[in-house]
Amino acid sequence: LEEAFASQKSFISDAGHELRTPITIIQGHLDLLGDDPDERRETIELVTDELDRMSRFVDDLLLLAKAQRPDFLHLEPIALDVLTKELFAKASALAPRAWRLEAAAPAYITGDRQRLTQAVMNLGQNAVQQTRDGDPIGLGGSLTDDGVRLWVRDSGPGVPPEDRGRIFERFARSGNGQNRGDGMGLGLAIVRAIAEAHGGRVEVGGSRAGAIFTIVIPPEPPREVVSA
Repeated sequence: LEEAFASQKSFISDAGHELRTPITIIQGHLDLLGDDPDERRETIELVTDELDRMSRFVDDLLLLAKAQRPDFLHLEPIALDVLTKELFAKASALAPRAWRLEAAAPAYITGDRQRLTQAVMNLGQNAVQQTRDGDPIGLGGSLTDDGVRLWVRDSGPGVPPEDRGRIFERFARSGNGQNRGDGMGLGLAIVRAIAEAHGGRVEVGGSRAGAIFTIVIPPEPPREVVSA
């Protein structure tokens, strides 16, 4: 109970800290809003952008809260090769990179197509944030002895070994000074929540020449997960 209360207190504190910055930006610009039409237009655009960012942040918080519910997943049979090719097509539209489909195994799995798509798109966006135009990013899906593996491989600065155990925590940032998740440090936490809801895990490897993030899902979902 003490650990649960401490975790909840830390979560509320972190969320409050993350929301304080956009609120301060919005308030500061509204306080200085003048009568010049161009200035007002620029201020409205900035405020709207910050409000959109806050809205995405709140949506991510709600998703993490729902991840503990038994109806979080809507399970169905999925053709892994078809899913992987769909994920590759969607990720390729995120940014102009040298996208590569590394594998698309012909197999069937049981999972939530939308949640898995969300997780891999978060990994794709994370890879985009760590690379530049034209840099290679790989994506693939395979079936191994320990289950299904879906991965995104980037060619960015990599994740220091000392950070690999904590970057999937809420609001975590890598020691290289970059936030590897999207939004306000929740992207990789969402990936982990989706993987664990499937009874699996997410791994990170690679070197200073890049990182590879892999979602590993066991052959069968956990019994306590309720199918829609």
